[in-house]
Amino acid sequence: MNELIEQILGYLRGIWRNRWYAMGCAWLVCVLGWAVVFRLPDQYQVSARVFVDTQTILRPLLQGLAVEVNPDTQVGLITRTLLSRPNLEEIAQMAGLDTQAREPEAKARLLDELQKRINLESSGRERENLYTITYDGRDPQNARQVVQSALTVFEKKLVGGSREDSEAARRFLDQQVREYEIRLSEAENRLKEFKLRNAGRMPSEGQTYNARMQQAATDLSAVRLELTQAENRRDSLRRQIGEALQQQLRGDGEVVVLPIDQRIQSLEQNLDELLIRFTDKHPDVGILRQTIADLKKQREQERLRYAASLAESGGNARSQGVNTVYQQLKVRLAEEEANVASLQVRVDEYMKRYKDLQAQVSTLPQIEAELAALNRDYEVNRQQHEQLLARRESARLSQEAEQSKQDVRFKIIDPPLVPLKPTGPKRLLLMTMVLGAGLGAGVGLAFLIAQLWPTFDSRRSLMQIADIPVLGSVSAILSPDALRRERRSTVAYASLGGMLLLVYAGLLIVERAGFL
Repeated sequence: MNELIEQILGYLRGIWRNRWYAMGCAWLVCVLGWAVVFRLPDQYQVSARVFVDTQTILRPLLQGLAVEVNPDTQVGLITRTLLSRPNLEEIAQMAGLDTQAREPEAKARLLDELQKRINLESSGRERENLYTITYDGRDPQNARQVVQSALTVFEKKLVGGSREDSEAARRFLDQQVREYEIRLSEAENRLKEFKLRNAGRMPSEGQTYNARMQQAATDLSAVRLELTQAENRRDSLRRQIGEALQQQLRGDGEVVVLPIDQRIQSLEQNLDELLIRFTDKHPDVGILRQTIADLKKQREQERLRYAASLAESGGNARSQGVNTVYQQLKVRLAEEEANVASLQVRVDEYMKRYKDLQAQVSTLPQIEAELAALNRDYEVNRQQHEQLLARRESARLSQEAEQSKQDVRFKIIDPPLVPLKPTGPKRLLLMTMVLGAGLGAGVGLAFLIAQLWPTFDSRRSLMQIADIPVLGSVSAILSPDALRRERRSTVAYASLGGMLLLVYAGLLIVERAGFL
């Protein structure tokens, strides 16, 4: 923190040593700046306020019958386009400014200047339509004439353009109605000829080719699902019949032993003995396991044949209940077989219909597409014709209504007047800014000189620059004559600064009093 303070004090001492450069720069900048400010030309501002009334009695009465043009939207559009190129040319011509610019370049500069200087702003609350037109110029008479011309153009665009727009709209609608009548007649003839040419192949109402294809595919998918379900039920019954046949091999909880069971049991004992001596990967173990598996399959076949023989002979008293279940399953299986056959016939029929529709893929869709295009063309022309008829009637009512009233009423509240005093430039503010700029430039010049030709005014600064230990310092002791010269220099410096401020104050008084 001490180093920062020491550095700031060093800067201030350097500026003070070069204070005469700062004073001279400040005087030079201020004198030149104030001279420029007083040579600036005077500006005169002319303004006018107008009120645009868009509320009429006939608007709610004609709502829904005539063409509803929102006057507020129309006013907003005109205010945004008032400073367009054609309007500016008309304003310049009415104000007599076009005589000063004959060449195209001069005329373009004149229009650009008008666009920058003319301002149109809303000076009231929202939806009050209170506008202010202002213009800044060097000649008060020309400024007033420009504002008056802008008011004239504004009123002309608001009030005089509605009737011309209505007449142009009516002529356009009449021409469009005649054209659409011709188009509608041609569309009707094309549709009639197409129906006569494709009699017998026209799609029924609501049943296009794609709809029929989709319906056929849906029916085919549904009947295939039913067939799959029936086949699953049939297979389930077949498994139940096989289980019932297996049950006939059993008695009252006792299993009927066949001769092949003894062989299987003997081989399984041999397998156990081999597994005690060898591992599972031994060749003899694999061969024996394969033999046992083959014998088990053979045993199942023999049991099925045995169960079938029991079912055909009626069995004994112990298997009578199993035979009853077996017979019921056989009846249900027969029913499911018949159902599967019926569903298979339906699948074939739906497949035939689907393929027949696919065979007509190159003819029927083309006919339907052409018919849809003709119907669409006819509907579009019919709807457009009806809309044009309705709009033409609305335009007629609107045009008749406009003959008895005006949608927009234009009233000038504050007319443009010739200003007696200039409104600009703001010389007081500009002179103050020049004074600040001069003082800042002087301080900046003194600081720059101090940095370019530095002076060691403390032991710390010398030690930092030279990087050599400073053992001591000797203070300067001024003689009486030197002290008097220093005081006179300080007084002269303060006098010059005071004179600069006095000149600034005098210029402010002169400007406010209006002497210049």
